Amino acid sequence: MTTFQLEVNGERRTIAVDPSTPLLWVLREGLQMTGTKYGCGIGACGACTVHLDGVATRSCLVPISLVGDRGVVTIEGIAKDAVGAAVQSSWIETDVVQCGYCQSGQIMTAVALLKAKPAPSAAEVEESMGGTLCRCGTYVRIRAAVQRASSRAK
Repeated sequence: MTTFQLEVNGERRTIAVDPSTPLLWVLREGLQMTGTKYGCGIGACGACTVHLDGVATRSCLVPISLVGDRGVVTIEGIAKDAVGAAVQSSWIETDVVQCGYCQSGQIMTAVALLKAKPAPSAAEVEESMGGTLCRCGTYVRIRAAVQRASSRAK
């Protein structure tokens, strides 16, 4: 066990875990932040997406030992940001959610896209969001919510 200091959603957190423990499990099991979901464990589905210093990152692939001083933002903290709040409200207004399992990963991916490119084209939204899988197939509503959030965040 090694003790790590993390900045999660703007708050300093301390946890003692094996250095090889994926960030996903540190968040879910160690810090009881269960909004970040386990989907596949190999970085293919996107359900575990968080931001590391603003970059959308698959937390199942990142051992805690590699997080270092980078700030971690999870779905629990995304509404503190204006773009994050715009995405979340657009998600609700567009009625995106069916089962909801992928939604934290979808939202985290959308926020990272809109921060990098505030007015993405439909093709850019499609490309960026395409790697985050939705079991229910709500892709049309997901894309519409991203576009709505884009116009709102301007």
